[in-house]
Amino acid sequence: MKINNKFRYKYFVLLPLLVTQAGLAQNQQQKLISQLNVPENLKVPTGQTLVLKVSAKGTQIYQCQAKVDNLYEFEWIFKAPQAYLFDNKGQKIGKHYAGPTWEANDGSKVIGQVKSRANSPNQSAIPWLLLEAKSNEGNGIFSKVKYIQRVNTVGGKAPTRGCDITHRNSQLSVSYSSNYYFYKAVP
Repeated sequence: MKINNKFRYKYFVLLPLLVTQAGLAQNQQQKLISQLNVPENLKVPTGQTLVLKVSAKGTQIYQCQAKVDNLYEFEWIFKAPQAYLFDNKGQKIGKHYAGPTWEANDGSKVIGQVKSRANSPNQSAIPWLLLEAKSNEGNGIFSKVKYIQRVNTVGGKAPTRGCDITHRNSQLSVSYSSNYYFYKAVP
């Protein structure tokens, strides 16, 4: 079967443009997915692009301590998360732990600090968060991350009971899951 030269020329000239447009459309779609259903205070600033979405499964660790304003009353205080991160194919790609730190299997890390929070629509779940990177390490996927959103949380809230003087300094792990969206500045 012969393909005429005119068609071949148009095909090879237009193909890179189509591939570029498909990539841009996918990036815009990912950004819209992560931005549509979050409260206004959890939206990332303009000039950011979504680089990764992961699901996390693990625990929120709490410690029983005396209240700051009343040493005779006790409460569960958040200490750290401990979770694994999974890509959209269910492959474990990293972990999440104190800092809060997200570390990829490629060795890159991002440490965040909470910028704002919103109650989860699920009243039994930990809040949704917007975090800003305070440091990055390595050359992998997390090396250029500037913002992180924690959304779609399930579980993870501290219990309202079981923390008293007899349980002082004991730790408790509460199961949770969530989605994390990672953003970097548009080049």
